[in-house]
Amino acid sequence: MDDKTKARILGVIERAPQWLRNDLAAKDASARARAEEALAAMLADALDEGNEAAG
Repeated sequence: MDDKTKARILGVIERAPQWLRNDLAAKDASARARAEEALAAMLADALDEGNEAAG
C-alpha cells in the first residue's frame, strides 16, 4: 500500500462522524454491522476517487 492510499484511508477515518464511531463500538450487532458497511462504503469511495485521479 502506498503513502497516498494510506493517507486517503486515514482521512476517511479522521472524518468519520461520531454516530459511526459509536456504532462501531456498540454491543448491538445490527448497529455494528450498519456502521461497518457505512465505513466500508466510505473507504471504497475514497479509494475509487484516488484511482480515478491516478488514471
